[in-house]
Amino acid sequence: MPPEDYWQTLFNVELILEKLLINEKITDAAEFGSGYGTFSIPAAKKIKGNLFALDIEDEMIHILNKKNAEQGIQNIKVIKTDFMKHGTGLQNNSVDYVMMSNILHAEEPVQLLNESFRILKPGGKAGIIHWIYSDETPRGPSLNIIPKPKQCINWLIKSGFKILKEKISLPPYHYGLVGFK
Repeated sequence: MPPEDYWQTLFNVELILEKLLINEKITDAAEFGSGYGTFSIPAAKKIKGNLFALDIEDEMIHILNKKNAEQGIQNIKVIKTDFMKHGTGLQNNSVDYVMMSNILHAEEPVQLLNESFRILKPGGKAGIIHWIYSDETPRGPSLNIIPKPKQCINWLIKSGFKILKEKISLPPYHYGLVGFK
């Protein structure tokens, strides 16, 4: 991860949450790869229930737990896990929303989406954020592994999702998709 102050400049978080339909209608949610809490913290303030923030990095877990304590946030449940190898550990049909930001360039994107589908309640949504495929994108994986929106849509469909919103513009450097179970 780059330094947090730089990382924050790459996203318009409120716009992203709004366009990806993260709001007070959601009870419980999960974020795969919560990092600094860029999306976890503001999303937790919008939803009614718990937000399960999943990450593998000790440093990210520590930072997010510290922020939660400093801000008095009690509905974020930080979970250290390698969800690529072991899944989320969450129950089937247990959350209303799953957030995934810049992780579908992983080796097994369909595996991540299958896990999302498994933990989502019927009618639940998955919001995908990814880097725009462009030489002007200042960060992220190399262009040869950044998935294009059509590829992400195909992966969502392969995992059982129906597409609710496709190729949502999330300036300055991202696009989004929303699928539902």
